[in-house]
Amino acid sequence: MSVINNQVAVSNLVSMEMLSNEEVLALIKRGSEFKASKVELPDYSSIFTTNLFFENSTRTHKSFEVAERRLGMHVIDFNTDTSSVKKGETLYDTVLTMSALGVEVCVIRHPEVDYYKELIDSSTITASIVNGGDGSGQHPSQCLLDLMTIYEEYGHFDGLKICIAGDLTHSRVAKSNMQILKRLGAEIYFAGPDEWYSEEFEAYGQYKAIDDMIEDLDVLMLLRVQHERHNGSAGFSKEDYHRTFGLTEERYSKLKDSAIIMHPAPVNRDAEIADSLVEAPKARIVAQMENGVYVRMAMLEAIMNGRHLEK
Repeated sequence: MSVINNQVAVSNLVSMEMLSNEEVLALIKRGSEFKASKVELPDYSSIFTTNLFFENSTRTHKSFEVAERRLGMHVIDFNTDTSSVKKGETLYDTVLTMSALGVEVCVIRHPEVDYYKELIDSSTITASIVNGGDGSGQHPSQCLLDLMTIYEEYGHFDGLKICIAGDLTHSRVAKSNMQILKRLGAEIYFAGPDEWYSEEFEAYGQYKAIDDMIEDLDVLMLLRVQHERHNGSAGFSKEDYHRTFGLTEERYSKLKDSAIIMHPAPVNRDAEIADSLVEAPKARIVAQMENGVYVRMAMLEAIMNGRHLEK
């Protein structure tokens, strides 16, 4: 891993922990350059990539696909319902097959935490791995687009008061963001139901009721209630959750004028956030989705830089 001429070079990109602060900032700035059309796009017209998504996704999956196509890559279609996965093929063998066919980048989302370890440790698989989310583990591309959105707003992270609120223990977004934001100097807080908070968060910030800090926050980062990881029931009614832990219109009015609201989406409207606030002036949810394309372009470029160095 390295930064050469303000560009990152990595062989795989599977977690935020593998990136230095310098690399994180370089990826954010590169994404901003792509967004502003300030740089000539690299020519990856000879590169084959595929998106192997074993969990449902709209934003991450399609954002990577748009990023790949903007960079001129050939995107190989993959659908778990029509693949050999239905015949019992393992993830390893699926990636081994793609690698043997000449696919150079595999973007993967999988329900197993750390699924990528055996893939990047393989001496046979030559494709680079980009983690599109591993269970309740890491989500580096979501983290980087969140960081890009905050950086666009403030131009720095040091000293910002950021609250990550909601379904903490099941959120790969929370875990990726808390680690890097603390490293970058932000002051981290956590909020949400007691049963969705654990000791692993104590090393990164304080756990407080949302009403005890709402007026002091620079960033309120709301998390989706992940019903699919609660066996269909989160233990709260939608109304109770919204009233006790969500961003109501009353809480919104207490935020500083300069504060911003974020959410990885999809949004459970009138649960994590009032329906009327999803596109409110302080909300940056749409901006996050837009930034996702550009930061993923930067990630893919970093992978190609790393592969070039290895030749």
